[in-house]
Amino acid sequence: KALVVYGHTPTPEIEFINNTVCIDTGCVFGGKLTAYRYPEKEIVQVDALREYYAPVKPFLTQVEPTEELPAPAAAMEPWSVDEDGPVQFSASRYAPLPENPQSTVELLTIKDVLGAHHLSTRLRRTIKIQAENSAAALEVMSRYSADPRWLIYLPPTMSPCETSALPDYLEDPSSGFSHYRNRGVDKVVCEVKHMGSRAVVILCRDEKAAARRFKMDDGSIGIIYTRTGRKFFCDTDEKAMLTRLNTQLESTGFWEDFDTDWVCLDAELMPWSAKAQGLLKDQYAPVGRAGRGGLAASIEAVSAAAQVLHGSLSESAVDLSELLARLHKRADAVDRYVEAYRRYCWDVSSLDDYRLAPFHILATERVTYVHRNHVWHMENIARYITGTDPIFMATDYLVVNLHDDQGIAEATRWWQDITDAGKEGMVIKPFDFISQHGTELVQPAVKVRGREYLRIIYGPEYLIEPNLTALRERSLSRKRSLALNEFALGVESLERFIAGEPLHRIHECVFAILALESEPVDPRL
Repeated sequence: KALVVYGHTPTPEIEFINNTVCIDTGCVFGGKLTAYRYPEKEIVQVDALREYYAPVKPFLTQVEPTEELPAPAAAMEPWSVDEDGPVQFSASRYAPLPENPQSTVELLTIKDVLGAHHLSTRLRRTIKIQAENSAAALEVMSRYSADPRWLIYLPPTMSPCETSALPDYLEDPSSGFSHYRNRGVDKVVCEVKHMGSRAVVILCRDEKAAARRFKMDDGSIGIIYTRTGRKFFCDTDEKAMLTRLNTQLESTGFWEDFDTDWVCLDAELMPWSAKAQGLLKDQYAPVGRAGRGGLAASIEAVSAAAQVLHGSLSESAVDLSELLARLHKRADAVDRYVEAYRRYCWDVSSLDDYRLAPFHILATERVTYVHRNHVWHMENIARYITGTDPIFMATDYLVVNLHDDQGIAEATRWWQDITDAGKEGMVIKPFDFISQHGTELVQPAVKVRGREYLRIIYGPEYLIEPNLTALRERSLSRKRSLALNEFALGVESLERFIAGEPLHRIHECVFAILALESEPVDPRL
């Protein structure tokens, strides 16, 4: 119950954890001298005149703004630019980066990550990483990840909407709309959910930009990596796709309009089978074959038995029609299951067979775009990235006013149409990239998957009772907590990168996302 005020563990900003506060803000390292006034509960701070002692790891990055320019932190705030015309960004609007950002390519060490620890982010003050999760992340980061100098961001997991109250549905749009309306969100953006694999694309305009900003000296101009930081392609295919993307951005004037020589995109890479071939061969296809073969044999045997019993004079003859009907229903469910997963697979023989659908422009030099709404992202992706080269695919979307019943009904029909046509479903996002309800961070997105796609996830017979009733009891709380924490960490890692902070500070967040991914959560959610 007592307030605990302590120091000895320097942090760039003060940290409140329950009823404790750390006020050691590293004055000796060039940070601030901080006082906590009690009982007024006020914070008083004075900037250090200089760095009196060099820490083992850089404590913070000092960026001196010019006389009339904003400090680096201002790059995280909205800018007053013309919303209607082409987006023009000038380097003169921002404080200059250090002459050699990330001059010390310093990675995380085992001492930094072993055991339980807490992280503080702008969007969520305290995120706890358990010791066992840290050990799992260490395995991934040290053995499988791409060159860590590229790993400035990992995307968050996504929670499904609340369980549907409609018969024969596990998820439906009304649950997603209610989720946001109950949290004070007035307007949402609904985007088609592609059946692919989440991909982060980092592209530099040329090798010089990659060497300057990412310290890459191998002649590469970028990377395409997975949600867990692993490379998607071999070097040859990756370079070919990045070269085509670079050609697209050159032709549309992206580099000039955004005044940058690198960009980080959040996207979906298709087909799903390109990365999930093992899953198809080892899990989905065997279930389909076994189900079809076993049920066909059962139907044949029961049909033969029914014919034998049909002419029986005994009043106690068994009526097998009900059993036969159940078997036919199960066989139909298996056929739908096979059809469902086959929709998302196609042969890939060349680069032209891939599709990349970007949906966020995450960051460029000196700027993150988390202050931009989702329509801004979609419009600028359409303007600069998609529409010419068929590899780069636009994402259909709708803007929905949650207080307009007609608009909600139209969006629901749209969801039904696209799922009937074989799409996975849709993603509902608050209109603003970051949305809060009071002090609560609102989910950045919830997914509403179609009935047929959910057969792939929950099994062919998930709609047959009592299976559906059991699935309605699924708990979403842990999944949603993970989604919020990973979202906050992803935004934090980007903002640290554009501020020119040392690599270990960025990897602290990336590593934490990997650690959270090892949480024991139902993978079907």
